Amino acid sequence: MPSATQKPLRIASASGSVTDRRYGFAALAKTEDVSFIVGDFMSEYNMTTRGGAKSNGDESSAEFEECFLESIIPALPDLAKNGIKVAVNAGGSDTKKLHDALLAIVQEQGLSLRIAWVEGDEVSDIVQKSLESGHHFKSLTTGRNLADWEFKPIYAQCYLGSFGIVEAFKHGADIVLCGRVADACPTIACAAYTHNWERDDLSQLAHAFVAGHFIECSTYVTGGNFSGFKSLPGKSLNISFPVVEVENDGTFVVTKQVEGDGIVTVDTCKAQLLYEIQGPLYYNSDVVAELSDIKIEQVGKNRVRVNNVGFRKPPPTTKVGITARGGFQAEAHYFGCGLDIEEKAALLERQIRHHLDESRYHTLKFRINGRCPSNPTNQDAATVDFRIFAQSKDADALSLDNFLRPCTDVTMQTYPGATFAVDSRQALPKPYYEYWVALLPQSVASHVVHIPFANKSIKIEAPTDTEDFLYEQPSYETKNPLPLASWGPTTVAPLGYVVHARSGDKGSDANVGFFVRNADEWDWLRSILTRDKIKKLLGDDYTGKPIHRFELPHLAAVHFLLKDHLDRGVASSSTYDVLGKNVAEYLRCKLVEIPNKFLERGRI
Repeated sequence: MPSATQKPLRIASASGSVTDRRYGFAALAKTEDVSFIVGDFMSEYNMTTRGGAKSNGDESSAEFEECFLESIIPALPDLAKNGIKVAVNAGGSDTKKLHDALLAIVQEQGLSLRIAWVEGDEVSDIVQKSLESGHHFKSLTTGRNLADWEFKPIYAQCYLGSFGIVEAFKHGADIVLCGRVADACPTIACAAYTHNWERDDLSQLAHAFVAGHFIECSTYVTGGNFSGFKSLPGKSLNISFPVVEVENDGTFVVTKQVEGDGIVTVDTCKAQLLYEIQGPLYYNSDVVAELSDIKIEQVGKNRVRVNNVGFRKPPPTTKVGITARGGFQAEAHYFGCGLDIEEKAALLERQIRHHLDESRYHTLKFRINGRCPSNPTNQDAATVDFRIFAQSKDADALSLDNFLRPCTDVTMQTYPGATFAVDSRQALPKPYYEYWVALLPQSVASHVVHIPFANKSIKIEAPTDTEDFLYEQPSYETKNPLPLASWGPTTVAPLGYVVHARSGDKGSDANVGFFVRNADEWDWLRSILTRDKIKKLLGDDYTGKPIHRFELPHLAAVHFLLKDHLDRGVASSSTYDVLGKNVAEYLRCKLVEIPNKFLERGRI
C-alpha cells in the first residue's frame, strides 16, 4: 500500500515535560529535516493539578499547558514553510481552549496552518456512573477498590489511543492537539498515517509504540538522565533532541538532532527503554508490545537500530487517572551538623510530637535527609536536613499556631546546633491532590477528533479485537544462576561502578532496570540481581510489598517493578523522590561483590 508521503519518515521530539527547554520546537522546525514533531507536556502531576483546578468550576480558567504555546509560537513560520506536522499532548483539561488560543495566534501571523483537536479523555461523569453501577476501579498499584479510598473523586482523565490523531492527519491537519493520549501515541499516529497502517497491523504498531517510548521523554534517550553522564562528549550545555526514523515494517533507527551535544548509543537507548515500563508487556490503547526479545544495535555514530519487538492485541481497557482533593500539606525543616545525627533527629522529633496534636494529621513524617561523612572537608558537607512533613484534610491543623509554631518553639530546648530553616513559606498549608490509577473500558470513552477547518467531528471507535489486561505480568528469577566464584576474585564496591540503571514511576509503583556494558558481564548481573538481593539493597526502604522481576537477555538487562513503593505517587508523596528517578541511583551506590576483572575495565 503506498505511503501518504514519499519522504523518509523522520519524527522529532521537542518536549518531554513542562520542564523541558522551550526552544526545541523552533530549533527543530528551522534546521532539522523531519516530517513530524511530537511533544509531551503532560504527566500524572499536571493531570491532577489541571483537573483539580477545572473541577472548581471557574469557566474563566484555562487548564492547558501554556508552556506549549511558548514553545510552538516561535516555530510556527518554519513549520508552515517546511511542511512539518505536529502532534502533542498539551491540552490538559482544556484542549478546546488551547485550540482556540493557538488558532488565534496562527491567524494573527497570517499562516494557513490547520489545527485539529482530540476530545474524550475527560471522563469524570463516566467514572461516576460506572461507580454507581458497581464498577470497582481496582487500583493498578495497590489492588484496592476505589470504594475503599478515603478521598472523594472530583475529576477523571483517561489515556486515549492514536487513531484520532491519524484521522486528523488524513483530513489535512497540520497540528493536532490532545488533552491526554498515551505518551507514545503521537509517534504511533505519525507512523500509522504515513505508512497507512490499520488497527490490525500489530507488529508495526508495536514497533512504533516502542519508538514513541524512546523519544517521549525527549533528551532522556540522547544523554539526559543517563547514569553514564560522565562519558558524554562536550559540555552537555545543549543536548540534542531525538529523532526516530520509522520504516514501513515499524522497525526504526534512533538518532538525534544535528545541532547540539549528547549522544545516541546502545546504552542511552537501553536506559530509556527500561524507564517506566511495568514488565515484559508494555500496554497501549492500540497494541501491546512484548519487550523480552527486543534487539538494539549500534549501526553508526548516533544511530541505533531497534527491532524484534513482539506484539499482542490491544486491551479492551485503558488507564484512567482519578483525582481527589487530599486536603492540605506543609513542611518544616531544621539543619543538624556533625556527630550524633540520628540522636539529634530523635530528640527533635520527640519534642515536636509532644507539641503537635497528631490526631489531626493523616500523614506526619519525620525524616533525616543526608548523612555527615567521616572527617568532612567542610561544614556544608557535614550538614543534614531534618524534614517534618504533614498532611491534613483540615487547613487549620497546619496553621501558623497549630503546625509551624509547635515545630519552631522547641528550638531553644533541642539538640546542639539546632537551626531552623528561616524561609518558612513551605510550612504554611497549601492544597494538594491524591491520585488513583485504574482501568476503564475503552468503549465507554467518547473519543472524537474535531477538525474545525473541515467542519467535521469524527468519532473514533474503540478496538474490538482485544485481549484482557494482565494485572500481574510474568515475573521470574533467572534460570541456572552461576556462583560468584565463576568470575574469579571479587572486590566489594558500589554496584554502579559497572552497572547502568534507570528508574521511574507509574502511580505509586517504582520501576528500575539494570544493564551492563559488556556481554560477558550479563551472567553475573542476572545471577546476582535476584528479588531477594533487591530487597536487601533497598534496606530500610523495603517494606514487604511485592517486587516483580523479568529479563531482557538481548540487552543484558534485568528489570524490577516495586509495587506501591512511592507513597501514593507524585501529587501526594511525602518523600523527596516523588518521581522515583533516584531509586536507580540509590541502588547503584549500594555495595556488592564485583569481579575484579570487571572493575579493571574502569568505572562507569
